[in-house]
Amino acid sequence: MEKIKKFIVPIIIVVVLLAGAAVLYYLKGGVPGTIAKDKAGSIAIDFINKNILQGQTTATLKDVTEQSGVYKVGIDIQGQSYFSYITKDGKVLFPQGAEVQPATTATNNSNSTADITKADKSKAMLFVMSFCPYGNQAEDAMLPVINLLKNKADIQLHYVIYSNYQGGGPTYCLDAESKYCSMHGIQEVHQDVRELCVQKYQPDKLWNFVTQINATCGAGNADTCWEAVATKAGVNVSKIKTCQNNEATTLLADELALNTKYGIQGSPTLLVNETEFSGDRSAEGYKTGICAGFTTQPTECSQTLSATADTASGSCATPTQ
Repeated sequence: MEKIKKFIVPIIIVVVLLAGAAVLYYLKGGVPGTIAKDKAGSIAIDFINKNILQGQTTATLKDVTEQSGVYKVGIDIQGQSYFSYITKDGKVLFPQGAEVQPATTATNNSNSTADITKADKSKAMLFVMSFCPYGNQAEDAMLPVINLLKNKADIQLHYVIYSNYQGGGPTYCLDAESKYCSMHGIQEVHQDVRELCVQKYQPDKLWNFVTQINATCGAGNADTCWEAVATKAGVNVSKIKTCQNNEATTLLADELALNTKYGIQGSPTLLVNETEFSGDRSAEGYKTGICAGFTTQPTECSQTLSATADTASGSCATPTQ
């Protein structure tokens, strides 16, 4: 009975605190302009833990989605699911919200492309963790877009890098200072580097290599699995090994700088001309977002790709970064 009381009391406290917090909380030091959804989620979780729960229990981030012009933040508290809302600039938090009308699924013609700036050549940067399942699904969705647009768009693969993840150390981090770490362990960091090396030296082999890695290897065996996959994909194994040995920290430093510049926190995150795309994670959705970045769209943009999304909102992200 005592154990039951210890579990129920914090849950009651959580419900009371959140139910009583149906007012606006203005977050000091908010970032002006739209920020990445996973960064907004981190801000929301941090505020809820520090200012609402105050040590009674701890909230963790489940997911972040765009809804009705704000971010909807899914949170977990002792195994129970709740949600809050935060404005896209990260300044105003609604600890509890009620849906006046049922949420509708975003379409490929939604306002997710309205803020994308135009350029002669649309530039897309897809940020992933090499073994994040949501990131791998995003890569699968992006491949038909690459095959369609080819060199008419600049589509790049980048990586989500955390510093001092889980306190740092060799389990998650490449370097002694623990600047270059990844959520799924050191072999994921190694694979990030290898894929960056292929992108740098054999860009025409990258997506075939990535696709086969995703299908064959994982965060627990990548270091012993990748060479056979690389050979099959036509990748120069010796060249990639040399790159990994000599350029790993330089490549990762560049990735970390991009993460910081754009506020990247979760896998996957897609930027089109430096603006986050929040539309459908499908081949057609990604094509629509990238094509919105052209001053004059190429004829390929009129072709329709699959609109089936493998995942609507999941991501690999940590609220502590």
